[in-house]
Amino acid sequence: MARRTALKRYLLAPLAAVILISTFSAAQAAAPAPTDAAAAHREAALRQTQKLDKNWAIQSSCKVQAKGPEISTAAFKATGWIPTSVPSTVFAAQVTAGIFKDPFFGMNLRQIPGVTYPIGTVFARRDMDPDSPYACSWWYRTEFTASAAQKGRHANLHFNGITYRANIWMNGKQIADKDHIVGTYRHYELPVELKTGTNVLAVEVTATAGNELGYNWVDWNPSPPDKNMGLWREVFLSYNGGVAVRNPQINSHVADDLSTASLEVSAEVRNDSDAPVEGTLRASMPGVNIEQKVTLAKGENKLVTFDPQQFKQLVIQHPKLWWPAQMGLPTLHNMKFEFVAGGKVTDESTLRFGIREVKGVLGDNDKGRLISINGRRILIRGGGWAPDMMLRFSRARLESELHYVLDMHLNAIRLEGKMENPELYDVADEYGVLVMAGWCCCDWWEQWEKWKPENFDVAYASLRSQMYELRQHPSVFLWLNGSDNPPIAEVESKYLAIEKEMNIQIPTMSSATAKVTEVTGRTGGKMSGPYDYVPPDYWMQDKILGGSFSFNTETSAGAAPLTMKSLKKTIPADHLWPIDEVWNYHAGGGEFKDIHRFTNAMTQRYGAANSAEEFATKGQAMAYENERAMYEGYSRNKYSSTGVIQWMLNNAWPGIIWHLYDYYLTPAGGYFGTKKACEPVHVAYSYDDNSIAVINSTYEPVKGLKVTARVLNFDLSEKFSKTATVDVDADGVAKPITLPNIDGLSTTYFVRLDAEDAQGKPVSNNFYWLSTKADTFDASKSTFFDSEITGWGDLTQLNSLEKVKPEVHATVEHKDGKVVVRVGLQNASTSLAFMTHLAIAKGKGGDDIAPILWSDNYVSMLPKEKRELTATFDAKELDGKTPVLEVDGWNITPGAVPLSAAAASK
Repeated sequence: MARRTALKRYLLAPLAAVILISTFSAAQAAAPAPTDAAAAHREAALRQTQKLDKNWAIQSSCKVQAKGPEISTAAFKATGWIPTSVPSTVFAAQVTAGIFKDPFFGMNLRQIPGVTYPIGTVFARRDMDPDSPYACSWWYRTEFTASAAQKGRHANLHFNGITYRANIWMNGKQIADKDHIVGTYRHYELPVELKTGTNVLAVEVTATAGNELGYNWVDWNPSPPDKNMGLWREVFLSYNGGVAVRNPQINSHVADDLSTASLEVSAEVRNDSDAPVEGTLRASMPGVNIEQKVTLAKGENKLVTFDPQQFKQLVIQHPKLWWPAQMGLPTLHNMKFEFVAGGKVTDESTLRFGIREVKGVLGDNDKGRLISINGRRILIRGGGWAPDMMLRFSRARLESELHYVLDMHLNAIRLEGKMENPELYDVADEYGVLVMAGWCCCDWWEQWEKWKPENFDVAYASLRSQMYELRQHPSVFLWLNGSDNPPIAEVESKYLAIEKEMNIQIPTMSSATAKVTEVTGRTGGKMSGPYDYVPPDYWMQDKILGGSFSFNTETSAGAAPLTMKSLKKTIPADHLWPIDEVWNYHAGGGEFKDIHRFTNAMTQRYGAANSAEEFATKGQAMAYENERAMYEGYSRNKYSSTGVIQWMLNNAWPGIIWHLYDYYLTPAGGYFGTKKACEPVHVAYSYDDNSIAVINSTYEPVKGLKVTARVLNFDLSEKFSKTATVDVDADGVAKPITLPNIDGLSTTYFVRLDAEDAQGKPVSNNFYWLSTKADTFDASKSTFFDSEITGWGDLTQLNSLEKVKPEVHATVEHKDGKVVVRVGLQNASTSLAFMTHLAIAKGKGGDDIAPILWSDNYVSMLPKEKRELTATFDAKELDGKTPVLEVDGWNITPGAVPLSAAAASK
């Protein structure tokens, strides 16, 4: 009776009161679905939860006459409903069921009912058209049997993400309504009474209106027709024996000398029984066993804390710390929490955590916010993260993408209002990849002056839900309370109060911009662009906007051309050339609805492309030099520059802008330019002052590095050469050489850089193609999306390079399910082999294998030069076909080498 009374109060309560219930319950969603890699810390949670991910079906309410009381009973027959699993949006379920043709190919998405909004506009700002099939509510329905092992225990039903409103029914009774279940980023926990046999759960969801705080794709790509409506995150049951353990938290304070770490430990305990309870909350990990007696009134939720000053075991000697991957090992620990009453464990939870302390300090003047981990400063080098446009999730794909992040030597990803599956944070913790998160721009999330009371309540509840989830992850290093704009004072103050109340050990910024607020002042960040094409020398020469100073929270050189194979998987054959509306549909929105700035730059600097193949080839060269220059600029200028986030890392669908690898996981020019720039010890050309910089991104000094710089005319005759020996501090930069002004250079010329260690082992090499005709720009006429280019460099001589056919040999190894291909390349000609590209195909002419990790690619080789490259991939990616090594490039005669099993012995 007490539980039914509490539920009645919940259903009748005003929204503001409900938020307290649902957000206390948020990481009461503290036991999300387990993951393979996180099995240890999920083990206890598994015994206390039951996933509800299978046996679902969906249907439009416009096609169903029955209502909730009938649909949520076993007697109801869901005939003609669409089968699905959960999580899944409505549209994703329809696509999986084959109802629509691939919406990612060509302009198929525009043929789907409901996609009537103007191309390039932000669908999130609009209400659903009345004739859209998603203007109706949709039903989700499943039948399940309660876990027999949990018989007699208290059950709670969890929803970790519903877009946007929902009526929820179970076994013929409504347990929550759409006035209270509202908000995409909120977590919910509802007390339920389960039957011994079949239980039926039915959820009626409605899409987001234009004035609600939903999911927004801004100008990154089109939006799906349902606005991602549905049960887009996990649904599960949790069980307890009367008292639940919820929201465990561990904050770490690390000594300056790293010799000790103090842990602040807490957890909430909630009495779900009908009577007061006396018991003990215990917490344990190797070397730590602590407990505290707790008295709970009926229905009481209490925060229990363990202070290291009182519990001396929480002062850890010689702790194994969590570090970002490039700084050390991302060591993780497990602490088990359990509540004991009457001699029985009523509930238990295991928290996986890292011992680490993150700080974000404001620099003076134009110096950006400086991030430190465990007292060591770190230059943030990352990319903007996008989930799949239909929010489909794959653990294998996620791991591949974070492998790519580490392979490029990046250390961070940024989520802008795209709160992710909890496995993303789990894998980021395991891999040592930092995560920067926060709210989104460009829709109702930033229309604070127009908010109604419900919007405020939903926003605050959403923040609580997300903080409960994010605060436990050592990978999360920064939270943004706004994106393109800071919240108004009332909202920012409330956000900060919530974050303080929840004891968040994550630095926050009011927005991604440099805009000052009356509440928190300067941010230490900037978001001044560019987002479209600028020449590579921009990044070091610009001192006003997006150049390499401060903490640039998002910036880009715009278009990211696809390889020819990826292009053919995206654009129909009859639209491959010339560039038309189909190409542009795979660009962005607003100012980025086409790629004319990029194509104009190609024409001006490299010469016009006359085919899709030529465009793809030249585009990779442009992407390579630009991404390399951006990361080199910010790396060379550390720590007057403190970080840069490339907009973006990846795409939500097959896009031709803003990525370092494409939707098909094919790494191309931008990827390898980034990887080159961010290598641990890197030798770089400085576009602003002609210096040669050695950038040490390791945390150990480099001694006796021999650096050689050569300047070559277009005919490869040497115009200048110098060698210098240099020591570089840990995480430091040195400039051992400055190139002089050189007479008689050809319009297009080259700079080759090499660095060897004291034993003569190659450490870094780099190759630049430059012009005696400078790229110039006018910052006074620049905008947030690009810079006013007043003069263009001339690289058109590259079009006259002689064709080269490199000599290629390869060996193949198979080990533990992996294939390792070792490739030897030699440029046997007397000409430059420019931007030599390697790929491994699934059979002759087949798709490129992806994901794949290359040691290097898009390499330029001088005459007689040799290179050794390796490629590693999962054997299952071959789909049973013979791998074929393909070679092409700017002036490379295409070739293919079958890699049969016999190749392993050659």
